[in-house]
Amino acid sequence: MENTVHVYPEGCYFKSLEDIKGKHVTIMGLGLNGGGEASVKFFLRHGAYVTVTDMKSRQELEPTILSIMNDPSLDRSRLTYVLGQHRMEDFSAADCVIKTPGVKFEGNQYLEAAKAVETDLSVFLRFCKSPLIAVTGSKGKSSTASAIHYGLQKSGYSAFLGGNITVSPLSFLEETDETTPVVLELSSWQLRDLRGRKLLKPKISIITKILPDHQNWYGDMDSYVDDKRLIYADQGAGDFTILDADEDGYLSECATPKKGCRCWGDDFARETGGRVLRYSQTGLPRDTWGAFLTERNGMVTGWAKLPEDLRSRQAMQHHENQEQMLKDLLVPGPIGRINALKAALALHLMRINPEQIRNVLAEWPGLPHRLEACHTWKNARDGRMLTFYNDSCSTVPESTAVASQSFKREIILIAGGTDKGLDFHPLARTLSGEDGSKYQPRQLYLLEGSGTDKLIPLLDLGRVRYMGPYPSLKDLLMELKERLSAPDAQQVFGSVGRTPLPVVFSPGCTSFGMFSNEFDRGDKFKAAVKDVFI
Repeated sequence: MENTVHVYPEGCYFKSLEDIKGKHVTIMGLGLNGGGEASVKFFLRHGAYVTVTDMKSRQELEPTILSIMNDPSLDRSRLTYVLGQHRMEDFSAADCVIKTPGVKFEGNQYLEAAKAVETDLSVFLRFCKSPLIAVTGSKGKSSTASAIHYGLQKSGYSAFLGGNITVSPLSFLEETDETTPVVLELSSWQLRDLRGRKLLKPKISIITKILPDHQNWYGDMDSYVDDKRLIYADQGAGDFTILDADEDGYLSECATPKKGCRCWGDDFARETGGRVLRYSQTGLPRDTWGAFLTERNGMVTGWAKLPEDLRSRQAMQHHENQEQMLKDLLVPGPIGRINALKAALALHLMRINPEQIRNVLAEWPGLPHRLEACHTWKNARDGRMLTFYNDSCSTVPESTAVASQSFKREIILIAGGTDKGLDFHPLARTLSGEDGSKYQPRQLYLLEGSGTDKLIPLLDLGRVRYMGPYPSLKDLLMELKERLSAPDAQQVFGSVGRTPLPVVFSPGCTSFGMFSNEFDRGDKFKAAVKDVFI
């Protein structure tokens, strides 16, 4: 871990909600995804004088500004906008600065000039009395958190979901109490902003699969993972830490792997003060408690193996230490199943019975931008059908590799975008079949970008054919549609079947340059598909 990582003072600058009144608060970053807007509304509601500063222009931020303007409950006489620039006096003169997670404290002259720095999350944690379920990791955070929240609500809890999932927890703080569970999806950046504060004490913490990510921001895996560790740093013996049990890249990714550890989950399990439970795609060692998946005759089910004090009443009555947690699921692929399994384990720890968990998660629809079925089209010429899937939240090559195998058949894959310092070899090996993957794309279409530029030589080396790269989604989709109507369509795309051929947009890259973010990218993909394939 780098020596310059900032450690914040313990606690929070604001000692009570009443303490906010009359304070001068600068909000660094208004943005378009809800965090800045929620902070503005929260501090205005509690009587602060609020200055919003953002490098974006008023025109770029217009949707958020209009939302604040149209809220009749706010006293906007205490609100000042400073847009298109940052001024040092707005930071040095403020009682407290609320920073956005994507901005590093280290080396930032404005934040270093502030008397106190908080985030929407640190303020929320200071005043929240709810039982917390916190989720972090590299991939699967949003889906796991969403499935837990869905399961809690369907099981009768008044529950809330916030954090990195684009909902600021400040937007619902006043609606929470000791009886309302809160599920928080936390990015490594959000966790980094809690270092030293001792505010995050989740009843249940979950770390999803760890993969190389944000290496352009961190520079090395250990710095990235050290921020993830903060999710369990202040857990105690009465809390639970749910960790991966399957092998991953730990031995090659960690600079100093611990003796006897074969995956990141093993490493984390040695550190946490909470009770450790593990999850696995295949099975758990005999002396390990947690949850696992099994497959028989093509049917995948999920099971929990738990100590006596965590078993359901039915399991105790029948002297069973294994209970079925998952059956049929709507979400496709192994990632959807393992995310649901983690959610099932968390729901069980919230004392929801296994039968209800099975029934509720069987109805969970998944999340937008994660293998989201968004459009079906039928070719009038030959009756061929396509179903389009939006997997725009695939921002690392490994998730695209998994998506390519999630349908247990050949697919049309659309990938590519901007690089963030990641290794594309795992994706290239899957697409070529070098890693033993069973299904190679029927066709591969690539979007332009620096990540695509890194991927193409690897595809060439593995003799993987591809189309493009294309400068826009519309150009790409128009080419696909034209090929579907060509005389050799059956030879290229296979025989016309009874079920639609999946077309999966799973970039494996970031969206910078062509799109605002992965959500904007997914929305534009869905719009372009419906425009071209009418």
